[in-house]
Amino acid sequence: MNQRPLVSVEWLESQRGDKNLRIVDGSWHMPAEQRDAQAEYSAGHIPGAVFFDIDEHSAAGDLPHMMPQPLDFAESAGALGLLPGNTVVVYDTKGLFSAARVWWMLRTFGFSDVKILDGGLPAWSKAGLPLDSGKVALSSVTPAINFAADAVVDASQVLAASDSRSAQILDARSQGRFDGVDPEPRAGLRGGHIPNSVCLPFTELLDSDARLKSNEALAAVFDSLGIDGSKPVITSCGSGVTAAILTLGLYCIGRNDIALYDGSWTEWGGRSDLPVGTAVG
Repeated sequence: MNQRPLVSVEWLESQRGDKNLRIVDGSWHMPAEQRDAQAEYSAGHIPGAVFFDIDEHSAAGDLPHMMPQPLDFAESAGALGLLPGNTVVVYDTKGLFSAARVWWMLRTFGFSDVKILDGGLPAWSKAGLPLDSGKVALSSVTPAINFAADAVVDASQVLAASDSRSAQILDARSQGRFDGVDPEPRAGLRGGHIPNSVCLPFTELLDSDARLKSNEALAAVFDSLGIDGSKPVITSCGSGVTAAILTLGLYCIGRNDIALYDGSWTEWGGRSDLPVGTAVG
């Protein structure tokens, strides 16, 4: 089944006059990169795009950018002028990185027609298409949110799946972090991985220009890991951002039985009561 929710820059340029279209800059960067995604948006974005701040539109707490409550998300999405009936196109400044997280969030909160710009802002700029500066402010709306609770799992659910092997757990972090031999970018976290999980660095799903691979190539990657089509999948990563790239890749090849572990390694590696696997055990 092909359910690939990517659109080309040519398609987006041709549709920009559609009053039902909403364009969203969903750029986010790791803290160590010391990049200000909102400032970069203000300096240059696709005309008409609003900025979706992943951290701002998340639940308050000790863990980064956790899913907010439905009413809170309705308020923040509405303030950006986004309604579930809109056609929403999300992009980011890297090609494909954080846009997948915004795509997943919107879908989980009932936005049914969410697409990702293939190649992101780099592809738009390479095509010589225009950029605007400043901030876009659309009229506030009041969306009716339909939250898909089964799209998100917590640590207790992941632990149960790990123990019983009732679901396949895919980890989007690098092999070195998965094995516990490379340091975690966040201080205070143990090294290693969730027991009985499989390492699939998100970069394995991307071409050299940070575009998502073809569906055939995606299927080959998952097949090479022995992913069982009869079991549901849980995706995880460092803090729930790149896990969404694995979710997107699985969705593209027809999988819908996918949940994302929102706390990911920031939660699991920071809790001494949860088991850890490493390269040697």
